[in-house]
Amino acid sequence: MVNEITKIIAEEIKDSRGNPTIKVTVFVGDKSAYFSVPSGASTGSNEAHELRDPEPEQARHGAGSDGKGSMKKAIWNIENIISPALLGMDIFNQKEIDRTLLKLDGTKNKTNLGGNSMIGVSIACAKAAAKVLEIEVYEHLRTLSEIKPSLRLGSGQARKVPHLYMNLINGGKHVHQQGSEQAKSALAFQEYHIVTDIDDAEEAWQAGVKVQNTLKEIILEELGEDSLVLGDEGGFAPKLEDVRKPLLYLKEAVKRNNLEGKIRLALDVASSSFYKEGVYELAGKDIGEKELFGIYSGLIKEFDLLSIEDPFDEKDFDSFRSLKEEERDIFVVGDDLTVTNKVLLEKAIENDSINAMIIKPNQIGTLSETLETMRIARENNIELIVSHRSGETDDDFIADLAYAFSCFGLKAGAPEKPERKVKYDRLIEITSS
Repeated sequence: MVNEITKIIAEEIKDSRGNPTIKVTVFVGDKSAYFSVPSGASTGSNEAHELRDPEPEQARHGAGSDGKGSMKKAIWNIENIISPALLGMDIFNQKEIDRTLLKLDGTKNKTNLGGNSMIGVSIACAKAAAKVLEIEVYEHLRTLSEIKPSLRLGSGQARKVPHLYMNLINGGKHVHQQGSEQAKSALAFQEYHIVTDIDDAEEAWQAGVKVQNTLKEIILEELGEDSLVLGDEGGFAPKLEDVRKPLLYLKEAVKRNNLEGKIRLALDVASSSFYKEGVYELAGKDIGEKELFGIYSGLIKEFDLLSIEDPFDEKDFDSFRSLKEEERDIFVVGDDLTVTNKVLLEKAIENDSINAMIIKPNQIGTLSETLETMRIARENNIELIVSHRSGETDDDFIADLAYAFSCFGLKAGAPEKPERKVKYDRLIEITSS
């Protein structure tokens, strides 16, 4: 069996928002596998650096530009720095591969090589190893780390299918209509989720489709066609400022499909995106942390929310803890707070700030670091929700990652947008085989 890396190539592709990203392919003899790297819109300040070329002056000020430059430097780094260092290495030694990547970069936040370059190579190597072994990716991942599984609530048994977090109403930075009148009145809260509690992955996905179709009817009835525009992750981006209204619409859509008890509601607030100089700007009004806390308490009680992600600014570990202590029946989820980084996770554990966290491999830059963060979280009974990014690709790796370790959730966006559906399709394939 050939087990040495023989070739690494990279190419520029477009993500789901039409921005440049990279696809990395790793070869081991006549076997190969690729990983297409996603990109976030709402990013924590401590995330691994995403390396991009500067945009040309005329493009930077053009219509629709969001400052996402090309990938020439990232590709050059892969082909001229990373590839020569990894050629001949054992494809099965993921930790040594990732140690080499970290040594080559030599910075805290992957500013030299770029976190996007590094995660592209790192995950492509893991997928190539699975191909050489002729096993599934999730099976190979289990050989790389022992991570305590999430248990079905009250059962003591490992969770078979993650809760599906489907973002059906988009706000905040996911509206993707900068400079428009609609953007000025967009929802401050970034994501409104339905969360399935259904053991069959295909049935869970179909439930999401039904709710989204009914939600379309409700929004059309209440707000008109102008609010049926889709956001980055495939959910509707309605002309609303009232952060409560989307939950009312979702609750009604669930009810019309007789799915109460099988679907809960959840929020990704992404509060750092509307926090500035000590205040939160909500519906054109500046409010403090205590008033925002009160809004959450009211919504939790009224809508029986399952979880709230990033309820306060990414540096405010104390407010996260206060919400967790006050609202004991809800999952307080860290994303911008923790950015898949074990150092920040350990700070959250020390402060008792969270009981769940988002896992996004491109936030940290290597697979080994991702798995180590996941291990530490589960050893401390913090649930894991493996997540996509707003700028996605056709890659389905996160479905294998969520399934491999019986994670609490898979957050992959609205059910029918192609780059989101491929993740759900992969989970359905895995769990039905």
